[in-house]
Amino acid sequence: MYDFSADSADCARAIEAGLSDYLSGARLSGPGPAADRVIAAMRHGSLEGGKRLRPLLVRQAAAIFSVPRDAALQAGMAVEMVHCYSLIHDDLPAMDDDDLRRGRPTVHKAYDEATAILAGDALLTHAFAILAAPACHDDAEVRIRLVAELALGSGAGGMVGGQMRDIEGETSGFTEAEIATMQAMKTGALIRASVRMGAILGGADPRALSALTAYAEAAGRAFQLADDILDVTATSEAMGKATGKDAALGKQTVVARLGLEGARAMLNATVHEAISALRTFGPRADGLRATAHYFASREK
Repeated sequence: MYDFSADSADCARAIEAGLSDYLSGARLSGPGPAADRVIAAMRHGSLEGGKRLRPLLVRQAAAIFSVPRDAALQAGMAVEMVHCYSLIHDDLPAMDDDDLRRGRPTVHKAYDEATAILAGDALLTHAFAILAAPACHDDAEVRIRLVAELALGSGAGGMVGGQMRDIEGETSGFTEAEIATMQAMKTGALIRASVRMGAILGGADPRALSALTAYAEAAGRAFQLADDILDVTATSEAMGKATGKDAALGKQTVVARLGLEGARAMLNATVHEAISALRTFGPRADGLRATAHYFASREK
């Protein structure tokens, strides 16, 4: 019987330990000595918090193909570093202008804006160094595929492009279809990449990869729907960050369009869609099923 709480806690511990070891002067130096201040800021923005859901998705997708947990760790760390970089930059005054993240001061508040920008830049850069290293996978072709997958999920056609669309929507407005596209890029693309990277580690054939992609795209929509709902219903203390900002900034969300009940109904339907995509995998995909249910039920 799959235990989501135990697996997610174990994954979070493994990612925390892996990142703590990796984000050090000894590991990041070359060709010159790594700057202590930027490493400290990278650690502030990456450690001691976070649910590590994206690395969990890497692990769960890889597990379908009997990939050991340890063999999925490096790819999971790379995804998490990209996610953490995006949060550091999102919190900057030029973006969402937040003072609190994971219950602590954001990186630009704990340090300064320039250091926060550089810390995010470094996390993004070193994420790809992790994927390129033989410790990630002994097959160079697999490593290249992982690099390409994370780049697509993170870049102008993925997370960054979605962030740009989000900013544009504050002034120009969105149709419901445009909201869906923006959210599929801003939030869903990195979730999609996480699942597909796990499948790549496992040597998934095209049919399996297609099914897992369908799951990941629906799961990404579910995660964003839940996030939009929580921005309205949860407290700042529970979330560890400011809430209610979407409405204040005029951000385009499904909640703003459909109301809370309409958004909750859409969330339930989207989770069902995600789980339906896994039917060919049987019990091997119980981890991914549990994560989709968690997306719908989470309270922070």
